[in-house]
Amino acid sequence: MIERLKKQLELVIELDRLKSILRRTRVKSAEGRLENTAEHSWHVAIMAILLEEYANEPVDISKVVQMLLFHDIVEIDAGDTFIYDSESAQHQEEAELKAAERLFGILPDDQGQKYLALWKEFEEAVTPEARFAKALDRLIPVMLNYCNEGQSWKEYGVHKHQVLSMNQRIEQGSECLWDYALEIIDQAANNNWLKL
Repeated sequence: MIERLKKQLELVIELDRLKSILRRTRVKSAEGRLENTAEHSWHVAIMAILLEEYANEPVDISKVVQMLLFHDIVEIDAGDTFIYDSESAQHQEEAELKAAERLFGILPDDQGQKYLALWKEFEEAVTPEARFAKALDRLIPVMLNYCNEGQSWKEYGVHKHQVLSMNQRIEQGSECLWDYALEIIDQAANNNWLKL
């Protein structure tokens, strides 16, 4: 039991590193400060609980929340890749798998295998839970960019077609949330926060 607990607590401490992984989106409540991955994971997990009713299919919300809390822990090793940076994204998949294997490998075997499988399920996005989790994961940066007047879109010269293309998978998890995303993406383009 002591050895099992040591492994679990080792991962808990390792996860503290998520607080220092910065993303490209700024938080709404603190002008100028970039969001970190730990904040993102918490935020999107709360979204899942609040927005469950908008999933296209019934989902096990506990599983969705677990996916969202674990989905980005790989950024501890692999870093965060900006969704619109297609060149970096080519190498990210391999780096993230290696990171997932290392991080979940810290845990006792039964837990490590369980959460590695859950992480892979999220990445593959074929189950209702994974599709809904992916939808929320894609929606929150769109919402934050909109609330911050297109902050990272403007900083990185993002085009409307890129935002539509990269975020269309929202529709697979929630048609209602995709309709909302389309509305704010159109408004952002009309406000010149996105290139046309």
